Amino acid sequence: MAERVGFFTDTSICIGCKACEVACKEWNDVPDDGFVFRATSYDNTGALGASTWRHVAFVEQDGRWLMMSDVCKHCTHAACLDVCPTGALFRTEFDTVVVQSDVCNGCGYCVPACPYGVIDRRQDDGRAWKCTLCYDRLRGGMEPACAKACPTKSIQFGPLDELRERAEARVERLHAEGVTEARLYGESPDNGVGGTGAFFLLLDEPETYGLPPDPVVTTRDLPAMWRWAGGAALALAAGVAACFVRTRT
Repeated sequence: MAERVGFFTDTSICIGCKACEVACKEWNDVPDDGFVFRATSYDNTGALGASTWRHVAFVEQDGRWLMMSDVCKHCTHAACLDVCPTGALFRTEFDTVVVQSDVCNGCGYCVPACPYGVIDRRQDDGRAWKCTLCYDRLRGGMEPACAKACPTKSIQFGPLDELRERAEARVERLHAEGVTEARLYGESPDNGVGGTGAFFLLLDEPETYGLPPDPVVTTRDLPAMWRWAGGAALALAAGVAACFVRTRT
């Protein structure tokens, strides 16, 4: 397997230009998602979805705007992989998670399994879609389209270990400059999904950006549940067998 790669998104230098959204749509041929004017902010895409693989959130606060380009987290422990019955979802040689649209049967199991609410199905064909981290570009030795297009380098692409070191140094610098609210989100391998392949530097609590504060892989308890179910099935079978034996005697 190749070295694990991913995204580090530094929201402190995001200018909300949406170049990442446009580049993602153009390269991956992602269809129009409505461009709804919501009259509440400059956010016309609303959230990640089947036709929005990069979403620039605008959060208006007193005296400042918070902006963040959100994307699939490419979890280390990916629940979407666990529940997919067809193998449409697979982990690539770059340790990213990709949906094969030609294999997806539209069952939708992956949608509620994702703790971040990333995966969605398109209404016209029912299949699931999400960011592929530009898998085709990676195989060709190129960086993802969104990172390539970002004019401020808010979206940084590279080996995950290097990105983590860079992110930690950036947080230390911001703290030294008085931006004490700066913190990393999703970078730790000790979090509920084993760390993510796309993590962020935030300037406020995760909930402010619409991110879950403590995400947990939704299939975490499945092995224990199957063990309990298996034990219950064996106990039931033993009980039925005992009743049958007593009846015969």
